[in-house]
Amino acid sequence: MASINKSRNDDLDISPQDVIADAFNRFGDSRISISFSGAEDVVLIEMAYQLVGNKVPAFSIDTGRLHPETYRYIDRVREHYGISIDMLSPEPNALEQLVREKGLFSFYQDGHDECCSIRKIQPLKKKLLHLNAWITGQRRDQSATRTGLQQEQQDGVFSTPDHPITKFNPLASWTSADVWEYIQKNGVPYNPLHDHGFASIGCEPCTRSVSRFQHERHGRWWWEDEENKECGLHVQNVNPRPVRVLDKHTQPT
Repeated sequence: MASINKSRNDDLDISPQDVIADAFNRFGDSRISISFSGAEDVVLIEMAYQLVGNKVPAFSIDTGRLHPETYRYIDRVREHYGISIDMLSPEPNALEQLVREKGLFSFYQDGHDECCSIRKIQPLKKKLLHLNAWITGQRRDQSATRTGLQQEQQDGVFSTPDHPITKFNPLASWTSADVWEYIQKNGVPYNPLHDHGFASIGCEPCTRSVSRFQHERHGRWWWEDEENKECGLHVQNVNPRPVRVLDKHTQPT
């Protein structure tokens, strides 16, 4: 399957709609899925809906720590498009051990890697065992770790020698303004937390509102350095090594 990066000028992205159409043409709707959580992702769902109707494949990671507004928003999107959204959950035993040994807020002291590994990476890794490709709402201007983002890339973190996975980032060249213009013009539903200063929304303990003078990612893991503000789902932007799920017996290398 030819990469879309080879079919265009390296300095010119193609439209997000063309990326999505190409992805579905190559992988069908049973071996690819949209990762859904935020404003960018629902734009992708809207674009995919225009192509395949309510057969849009989508999943969302339920960490157990999302805002109540986010849970209601997920159901609103489900109902608005008449689609199924596969909700992924952490492995109960690993989560129980983490909370028992370190409490509910250990990430404020020792970083978010361990918590995100259990609550996000492990469920995603399990999901991707059944997919050949996934689609994300990442943008180059979201953070310093995403400036080199391509619209299509080989997933160097979740791929294995026997199971290569392709990762599509259709909105790579878009800005936040582009996203919100599309949402408003097309009547796309969005998380009501955005109306209260939350520019980038993750888990409730790790997300806070920002002022209009601050970067949108300033409200995520604000106690950590900028280069550490990747939760592991997109750690390829920082380190392309295969992912490892961390627990008390597995330390980062």
